[in-house]
Amino acid sequence: MDLNNNKRRFSLPDIYFSFIKRRKLSDKLLFNVALIAVGFSILTAIFTANHLFTRTFPTSGGTITEGIVGTPRFVNPVLAINRADHDMVALVYSGLLKLDEKGDLVPDLAESIVLSEDGKTYHIILRKGVKFHNGLELKARDVVYTIALIQNPELKSPLRGNWDGVVVQEINDYELTIVLQEAHAPFKENLTVGILPRELWDALPIEQVPFSQNNTEPIGTGPYMLKEVLRNKSGLINGYTLEAFSASNYKPNITKLAFKFYQNEEELLSALGKKEITSTPSLSLENLSRVDRSTYNIITTPLPRTFGIYLNQNKSAALRDISVRRALNAAINKKGLVDLVLFGYGKETNSPVPPGFLNTEESSSTSTAVTVNPIEKAQSILRDGGWKKTEAGTWEKEIDRNKVTLSVSLSTANTPLFDQTATKIAEIWKSIGVDVHVSQFEQTDLVQSVIRPRDFEALLYGADIGRQVDLYPFWHSSQKNDPGLNIGQYTNIEVDALLTKLRMKDDEATKAETVGLVERMIQDDVPTIFLFVPMFGYVLDNRVQGVELSKLSKQSERFANVSKWHIKSSNVWPIFSHN
Repeated sequence: MDLNNNKRRFSLPDIYFSFIKRRKLSDKLLFNVALIAVGFSILTAIFTANHLFTRTFPTSGGTITEGIVGTPRFVNPVLAINRADHDMVALVYSGLLKLDEKGDLVPDLAESIVLSEDGKTYHIILRKGVKFHNGLELKARDVVYTIALIQNPELKSPLRGNWDGVVVQEINDYELTIVLQEAHAPFKENLTVGILPRELWDALPIEQVPFSQNNTEPIGTGPYMLKEVLRNKSGLINGYTLEAFSASNYKPNITKLAFKFYQNEEELLSALGKKEITSTPSLSLENLSRVDRSTYNIITTPLPRTFGIYLNQNKSAALRDISVRRALNAAINKKGLVDLVLFGYGKETNSPVPPGFLNTEESSSTSTAVTVNPIEKAQSILRDGGWKKTEAGTWEKEIDRNKVTLSVSLSTANTPLFDQTATKIAEIWKSIGVDVHVSQFEQTDLVQSVIRPRDFEALLYGADIGRQVDLYPFWHSSQKNDPGLNIGQYTNIEVDALLTKLRMKDDEATKAETVGLVERMIQDDVPTIFLFVPMFGYVLDNRVQGVELSKLSKQSERFANVSKWHIKSSNVWPIFSHN
């Protein structure tokens, strides 16, 4: 006899029904209610714990289809010239350094970079095991070859000026040195240039490099590799498909990037409206207002380009008077100017330092809200400076025994942005009694006939300061004459000394403090009326997450941390995550 078969087995339902059938109806009801409450509490606790203790992690998958105005010609870091070129280069190639999420330079292909005490020699150790998309391993000779190609005068690389006089020496497969003629802290920015595979290019004569198929079917070490080149019936490239490079040190979450190239913004806007593309960096600030915000985010970040009015005191007795310069500055409602000419996509500024690129400039570079009527304030400054208003409504003052009438000749380019800005500023200055004449030029004529010979009284222009905030070319007195960029011919011995010091130091704390001093001195002297800094606007499908843009010097740098972008994600308890 099997005794086990005679044993009665009790399950939870058996116990429940055995217990409940011996109870009164009222007790049964109370018990059931209590049981339901306990069950609900347990479920609530589980859901709450899941919400509190799980984390959302990116997962692999998804596609971004980006629209760009223009067509790539040189997907080659040595020859890239247009925005489409630079966008593709940023994805297919990688450099010794890259930008992190905060916009600071960090090692990429380099394992370490050590700068010598005298600031002239960079000792570089490469990461081992880095692969090009064709499977070849990156070596020091690839870096040496790429830089030599940039330096070759026959190739006419647009980067050549950044590498003049620089000596590159291979030590072994994974070590090299880069030696400068003199210390120049901003030079490290050049170490972001993408590295070419020497084996792929070395056999080509230099005159054939610009015509190589490698320029349109590139191979690099970047996070994405070329999968397909799309061409129209005429054989011209109208699209690229890139896929995540599995051997990348920064393997992307998004598996595929597709690019479509358009002739103009109207075609691009049409594609955006039809949802044929999921992102674009190519819309003007005016057209950003036409984007469907229910589908797309517009991610903005300041660019290191400061627009201002450069005052040439050598050409105007009135502009040598600091009260005039201060009054002209005070009259302008810069926030209103940003809203008018940049459609709100910009930041007003009183500083030569673009906002967001140093930790010290936020308080002084961005103007405060207008609390005093700017016209009244400007007129008060002129009166305090000894200027008197005539019956005709103009201002006069005796300077160097000559009676001077307050007038300004304003020169600028004839593009829509400069035209609209100059027109508004002329209107403002006329309202305080300044005689204003505006002259507009084609860009080439402006540079050749106005800027290079310094033949202007006031010049409305934009200066590209760069991410490293190197003010030396724009404000050191040695740069007053062409080809220097100190177009207002500003001279200040103390500023010269500080700017020279800045070029020797690579310490961020020292740099921030010194730039702060320079900034305040320039603001006190008012050699330029600083107006605004434009924003870069990136239109992106709102399903794409993890996009952080900071301290971009050009739009292609939006891809610096593309490997962290993601479309798909999952909730995971941290103990089960490998992150």
